[in-house]
Amino acid sequence: MTQPFLSALDGEPGDTDARSGWWRFGAPEYYTLALIASVAIGTYIFVTGDAQSERLLTPALVAAIMVANLVPAMALIVLIGSRVARARAERTMDGGNGRLHVRLVALFSLIAATPTLLVVIFASLLFQFGVDFWFSDRSRGMFENAASLAQGYYQENQREVSANTFAMAKDLSDQLGRVAIDSPEFSDYYFQQVVVRSLNESAIIEIGTDGIPRTAAMIDPDKRAVESRLTPATVKRLDAGEQVVVNVQPDRIEAVTKLPRQPRAYVYASRDANVPGFQQSMRASTVLADYNDLFQRSQQLQLQFNGALYLGSLLLLALAVVAAIVVADRITRPLGTLIVATRTAARGDLSVRVTPPARDDEIAVLTRAFNRMTEQLEGQTSALVNVNEQLETRRSFIEAVLSGVSSAVVSVDAQHRILLANAAAESLIGQSAETLTGQPLGDVAPELAALLSGGEQEGIVQLARRDAEPATLAAKAVAQGDGFVLSFEDITQQLLDQRRAAWSDVARRIAHEIKNPLTPIQLAAERLQRRFGEKVEGDAATFRKLTDTIVRQVHDMRRMVDEFSSFARMPKPTFGVEDVRDILRQAVFLFEVAKPDIIFSVKTPNEIEPLVCDRRLLSQALTNIVKNAVEAIEENTKKSDGPVSGHIRAELDIGPQDAVVIRVTDDGIGLPEARDAIAEPYMTTRQGGTGLGLAIVKKIVEQHYGELEFSDNPEGRGTQVTLTLHADRLRPLAGKGGGVPTGQIESVPGRIRNRQDREEHGA
Repeated sequence: MTQPFLSALDGEPGDTDARSGWWRFGAPEYYTLALIASVAIGTYIFVTGDAQSERLLTPALVAAIMVANLVPAMALIVLIGSRVARARAERTMDGGNGRLHVRLVALFSLIAATPTLLVVIFASLLFQFGVDFWFSDRSRGMFENAASLAQGYYQENQREVSANTFAMAKDLSDQLGRVAIDSPEFSDYYFQQVVVRSLNESAIIEIGTDGIPRTAAMIDPDKRAVESRLTPATVKRLDAGEQVVVNVQPDRIEAVTKLPRQPRAYVYASRDANVPGFQQSMRASTVLADYNDLFQRSQQLQLQFNGALYLGSLLLLALAVVAAIVVADRITRPLGTLIVATRTAARGDLSVRVTPPARDDEIAVLTRAFNRMTEQLEGQTSALVNVNEQLETRRSFIEAVLSGVSSAVVSVDAQHRILLANAAAESLIGQSAETLTGQPLGDVAPELAALLSGGEQEGIVQLARRDAEPATLAAKAVAQGDGFVLSFEDITQQLLDQRRAAWSDVARRIAHEIKNPLTPIQLAAERLQRRFGEKVEGDAATFRKLTDTIVRQVHDMRRMVDEFSSFARMPKPTFGVEDVRDILRQAVFLFEVAKPDIIFSVKTPNEIEPLVCDRRLLSQALTNIVKNAVEAIEENTKKSDGPVSGHIRAELDIGPQDAVVIRVTDDGIGLPEARDAIAEPYMTTRQGGTGLGLAIVKKIVEQHYGELEFSDNPEGRGTQVTLTLHADRLRPLAGKGGGVPTGQIESVPGRIRNRQDREEHGA
């Protein structure tokens, strides 16, 4: 049964606390009041500061200051009015919180404040432009520039008198070297110097042995004593090293300097201050002082006008806020009943009904609409509850089915936005279902999105993941309505198993093809060393080094083949501290002797920290790289039918973060078109090649946590192979791995010789 809801507006007023505390300020009012005080203090400091005390404020600056002070004050009035409106609403409306009151007051206040602010700005600008016409910066600058110009002209006279006096002293000294000081010829020359240099008076003053200054020669003298022209302080400054001493007197500019090549002789010169620059400077200073006096009065008038404008605008806004509060009371009072009824309906009681007011106005229409709404909602809610229960049951069933499927499943719409993803898809992509839902598939997994847009909707894709290794997926897309259902599985481990099987086959081939001839080679090299080692003439050291190298390489190959045969995989590295420079030199030396027609060069730094690595494996990798470079040059030479010639350059450098960078560059045939796959097993471009050399190099580099890069020769035709090893990654591996521990002496001939070679090279 419906519950008629009568108006509660005739009841008792609301909470006593609301009636007693409506006038209390809150945090916004205090913050605004603090802002008003801060802006007022800042305005006072700015207006009375040194930067603004001597010039009239510009119209734009005055308008900005007015707005900066007026807006917080207007905001405070609006906040106070809003608080009063909220308090009145809480007292007069049952269940109301006064938000509509506040909005109405704020709206009316904004309507009143906006034109008021515009009028204030317009009036301020109009007044300021009128004042600025007479007291602008341009006018003030004109007077100041005139005074500065006159003062600068006067200072220029001082510098000119100083320079002329010093130059005249040099000329007089030269003339005294030819004629006597009391000769008529010198007097004429002296007079000419004074006239030409625009000086009014000059004298040559000598200080005798008794310390008394005497005038030796003078042009246009006055009745002053010689001590007034050459004071002891001036003599002291000149003796201290100053070239010219300039003294500015009220009626003249004086300069004194030493007379060159004349002991205790000085030249005095002066120019009367009755010059146009001095007179103009005094006149400009007087005019500027009068203008400043007028300017001070204009600033006071400026501040008074804007202060009155500020107070008048605030008073006008306060009256508008009071009117807004009164109007808001009349508008919102009939809404009290609807507020209480709406809250009752929001709590779930849709049987609530409101009795319309007697007057047939907009509130009555709203009341009848509210009653129809609650009646319809009451009937529809029951139907929605039943439908939601069915949907929840279906959703739970679909999620249970998808969670039990091992394959990853993703559903997308026509715009390829993800609608659903199961747990397997979350694991492969690396994001939760909540994060994936709604995102475009191209942003999450562009490789899978390309499969949807392509002609074939089934294939193998390589998925790049942010926080995990890339995964190889077997994906298939099936159209469903306007969207697609994409299913995919991770076959990365399957491909890895296939690659391991290929490596096992490689190991068996190596063991079969290489192991048998190793023993004859080693025995032959050892016999050569024993039989002919002492009989070689001229280059016994090279012979010894070559046979040691053969024995050592045979031993390393036998050891590698044994490990391949035992484990059917690449040998485990034995990490030790080695000199990588020596490893690089040994790898190049093998081919430098065997290929004398090819020019080899090795460039290494003078000092380098030892590197933690497997010397045997790293030497094998570098040997394979250099071997490929030699074969590339030989292949290039075959096409030209000429002698084998070329250049192989090996460089060792220190890269960023102490990385060891080894570059092997050749000018051979260059890289093939399928350069990205040349390091894969059985990938070869040469007739008779096995395709395992670079694959082994790549595996060795990966075991050393490094990178292998192939690029074109930057200097022209050929190839550049870059091997990067990170010392910080390898340093913790020192002494780890299989094989003989680091530091133990091996029984293999040549290994001790290698250590001696490293000592000879300064390792």
